[in-house]
Order: sequence, then structure tokens, then C-alpha cells
Amino acid sequence: MTAPDTDSAPPRATPAPRPAWRAQAPVVAVVAAGGGIGAAARYAASLLWPAAPDGFPWATFWVNVAGCAVIGVFLVTVTEIRPAHPLVRPFFGTGVLGGFTTFSTYAVDIQRLIGAGRPATAFAYLAATLLAALAAVWLAATATRRLLTRRQR
Repeated sequence: MTAPDTDSAPPRATPAPRPAWRAQAPVVAVVAAGGGIGAAARYAASLLWPAAPDGFPWATFWVNVAGCAVIGVFLVTVTEIRPAHPLVRPFFGTGVLGGFTTFSTYAVDIQRLIGAGRPATAFAYLAATLLAALAAVWLAATATRRLLTRRQR
């Protein structure tokens, strides 16, 4: 009798990897829910403060600036103060704030102003939104860090 050949044993079955969509389903769900909330809030702001067809779109401007300020506070809070649940950033950062702030409406507003014969207003809006949004993120993040430093003393 010969000894069984151990080198030719069938390979062990490994569990099938979890499909990528299953792993991402909770993230997609919270981003969608948060996006709905943020977009509804932005839409409400546009109804409360409508822009004239050839006027400066103040509601979209302030929504984008305020959203960027909140992003600055939020990111410092969840990255430097206290770790958050893994779904908090996708829900609030990507979903709520991504739905609240809006590049698409910003672009349409610029196109609408140019179409209405207001290229100077369109350019002012383009530049002012960019500068104010960047300043809002930086100022809010800096203020949040300083506030935390004072509290820790």
C-alpha cells in the first residue's frame, strides 16, 4: 500500500468575498438620506429668498458660504476632536452638506446672468463665491481649533 498523496489534496474552499455593493450599501444609503435633507434645505432657502432673473443670487451665495463654514467646523470636529461613527462623515459631510451646497446651481446662476446680459455680475458672483467659500472654510476651521485650544487650557 502506498501512502496517500497529500500534495494533491483538493484546495480548501474559501468563503466568497462579500460583493462590493453590499459593503457600500450603508454608505450609499446615508449619503442619499443626507443629500435629500441638504437639498431640501437649500431649496427652502431659494424659496425664501428668490433671486430676480437678472439679479445677484444671494440665496445660493450664502448657502454655499454657510455650508463651507459648517464643513470647516465639522471636519475639525470629527478629525481632531473626537472620532465619529464611520457613517457620520458620509451622512453629514457628503450627504447633508453636499446636498446643501451646490455647484450646479452656482454654474446655472452664472449662465443665467450672462444670458440676461449681466456678465459683470456673473463674474462678480463667480469670484465672490469662490473667495467667500474658501475663506469660510478656513476661518471656521481656524476658529474651531482656537476654541478647542482655549478649552483645553
